[in-house]
Amino acid sequence: MTPAIEAARRANIRHRVIEYESAVSREYGLEAAAAVGVPAGMVYKTLVAKLDAKRLAVALVPVSSELDLKALATLAEAKRAEMATPQEAERATGYVVGGISPLGQRRRLETYIDSAVMKLTNVYVSAGRRGLEIELAPGDLVACCQARLGSIAR
Repeated sequence: MTPAIEAARRANIRHRVIEYESAVSREYGLEAAAAVGVPAGMVYKTLVAKLDAKRLAVALVPVSSELDLKALATLAEAKRAEMATPQEAERATGYVVGGISPLGQRRRLETYIDSAVMKLTNVYVSAGRRGLEIELAPGDLVACCQARLGSIAR
């Protein structure tokens, strides 16, 4: 049981946890999509960014896409956005890189999700460790994370 799975249970949302053997490559998201057997556009990676060089935020985009930092800054009403260091991301979320979940983080960070998620029936995100995914409805993900939607993937 990870904090992410516990957060989904506490929120009383329908979800399914999928465990798979992780090769611990740097392509965690693509590995997850292949292991789960779904298109990469259905698996969203959780990235931690730094807004205006000080406040941390979470951005979720499909693993087949890249985060558009300029679009994230605009959506977050910041002057600029840059990627947080792995150490900053791990310290703030309580998860290790490759297993960072948008759910059940140590400290709730502002969360932004690419709006294409709402076109999906189900979305897959990390369940809090490498080799563990959680499947849930996009609306439940948005609600549970108290996220803002916008076009942040390219």
